[in-house]
Amino acid sequence: MINCVQESQEKPEANNRALIIDGEPYFIKGICYHPVAKGETKRDFSPLEGDLSLMKEAGINTIRVYEPIQEEWVLDALAEAGIKVIVGFGYNQNGEYDILSGTFIDYVSMYKDHPAILMWELGNEYNYHPEWFDNDINNWYTALNESAAKIHEVDQDHPVATAHGEIPSEEILALVPNVDVWGMNVYRWDNPEEIYEEWKERSDKPMYLAEAGADSYMTIENHGYAEGVNEQAQVDAVTNILEDVLANKEIGAGVTVFQFTDGLWKAGNPETQDKGGWAPNSTGVPYDGTPNEEYWGIVDIDRNKKPVYDVVKEAFTRD
Repeated sequence: MINCVQESQEKPEANNRALIIDGEPYFIKGICYHPVAKGETKRDFSPLEGDLSLMKEAGINTIRVYEPIQEEWVLDALAEAGIKVIVGFGYNQNGEYDILSGTFIDYVSMYKDHPAILMWELGNEYNYHPEWFDNDINNWYTALNESAAKIHEVDQDHPVATAHGEIPSEEILALVPNVDVWGMNVYRWDNPEEIYEEWKERSDKPMYLAEAGADSYMTIENHGYAEGVNEQAQVDAVTNILEDVLANKEIGAGVTVFQFTDGLWKAGNPETQDKGGWAPNSTGVPYDGTPNEEYWGIVDIDRNKKPVYDVVKEAFTRD
């Protein structure tokens, strides 16, 4: 367990299914955030000021990033806005704050006292990729457990999480006891409710949905939703998903909805919005079983609010 140290900065802890900050439960009302400009392929925080304004209006209190934020001014702006960050570390990122080289611990040491940090997160649904680990996924679980232990040695004030594809088995949980919080990328159509009961029976550690949501493009006509751009399908799916999340606060610690802005860099020409793209275990993506990777935003690439933005805002500002 990560114990909270009561200092001038509030430090999170993982305790009996909940994240606790300053003695109070912290429920993640989050969004996955990887801003890439039209025509580009690299992350760019230039629009951060406007993005934070949109996030705050929607009641978002947490962002999840897939790689460390190296610009300290970004962390400072997040803290000033009252938005915390789940910092993700990749396994092999050519030695740049990654797990394989061990340099991730340098980042932890550098920013462990920054007030924007909510927790550290190791990997993103690597259980779908044994080919990255000499075709033996147990090599990943060993690296995950050892890396979590290294973080605990350096930083006793922030939980260590991982983002697992779907719910981990009891056998996997036994292999990585050093992970404090389990994030799960869950695409079970528009109904993740059963995962909470499954988790309740499996573990008493905190969990959250590290990815959940829907895109706004229907590859086929299905379930009454027309083929093509279909923002109503996204609205209906995310509405149902967030209702399940909010109804299970006693088991789940929240959600980071996938994702803040449409990602034109993910499939085809980064200058245009293309259908298509690929993601593992995506047959549960509502309502066509196809992850059109460039259509997942709650805002479009120009930061115009899509109808689903109001769904997120209503859910996250309800209490």
